[in-house]
Amino acid sequence: MKIGNIDLGKYPIFLAPMEDVTDRSFRLLCKQFGADMVYTEFVSSDALIRNISKTKEKLDVADEERPVAIQIYGKEVIPMVEAAQICEEAKPDIIDINFGCPVKKIAGKGAGAGMLRNIPLMLEITREIVKAVNTPVTVKTRLGWDHDSRIIVALAEQLQDCGIAALSIHGRTRAQIYTGESDWTLIGEVKNNPHMYIPIIGNGDITTPKHCREHFDKYGVDGIMIGRGSIGRPWIFREIRHFLQTGEELPPEPFSWYLNILKKQAIQSIERLGERRGILHIRRHLAITPIFKGIPNFKQTRVAMLRAETVKDLFEIMDNVKNDHFSSETGS
Repeated sequence: MKIGNIDLGKYPIFLAPMEDVTDRSFRLLCKQFGADMVYTEFVSSDALIRNISKTKEKLDVADEERPVAIQIYGKEVIPMVEAAQICEEAKPDIIDINFGCPVKKIAGKGAGAGMLRNIPLMLEITREIVKAVNTPVTVKTRLGWDHDSRIIVALAEQLQDCGIAALSIHGRTRAQIYTGESDWTLIGEVKNNPHMYIPIIGNGDITTPKHCREHFDKYGVDGIMIGRGSIGRPWIFREIRHFLQTGEELPPEPFSWYLNILKKQAIQSIERLGERRGILHIRRHLAITPIFKGIPNFKQTRVAMLRAETVKDLFEIMDNVKNDHFSSETGS
């Protein structure tokens, strides 16, 4: 599979863009575990052109994580074009346009998946960004606004005509947010449409290596994007890569191996954000990680872990889990 001149090989696996998740340290970790391409957090076009320092920090990409895409969102043509040009100065491999974020504060204001209610504007923004930059431009979107407006098959052709280099599709509508099951049938229809020639990347509910392989085979997509399945589990890319290459599940590592990765994430988060904010940032990973699944009477320990306010207290709780349950199943 190729995006522009970027050769991603066969069966590429992507780390999806996720706000407050895909910061530089997490991207690097996922890359080390085998992600073929990674995406930044969402970058607000309005905040970027206003030179907001916190937003500009999101443009900081490292050579070790390449190929990397910077993803932008917004609802007006000129700010989006200017933001794309600013992003290009950071030298990403790809500039991705977010037409898929369903959260109210973004979609409700017309950006992200909100653009699915204004297709002419979506296409104008896409065309103008493609014309304004030399970096390959891609789009990430959803099936449609709601069940009655699942327009992705026709929309994909229109976006392709705007000059994008690849299209990522999340198998839900905006109305679904993240509820219900992801529907890949329309993603498959887009991929199998004879008028489509750009790569199609599927996204939604891929949580196991076997599931990933089945979706490659059933829907014929060029690549698969992993989002929430990687939170608290960056090693999922290693597991998937092994399964795709061998057809076998990767044997589980000792419990302490997984725990040490989460501790490494915590340290990196604290180094970047300071102790208080760093611990708040890592809590999402600790709450979702599957490594504690199946440990008896774990509820109180989980609550204590998520309430820890210092790295000393957090690691003490995590080490106690290791000592008490070293031989437990990892649940990975």
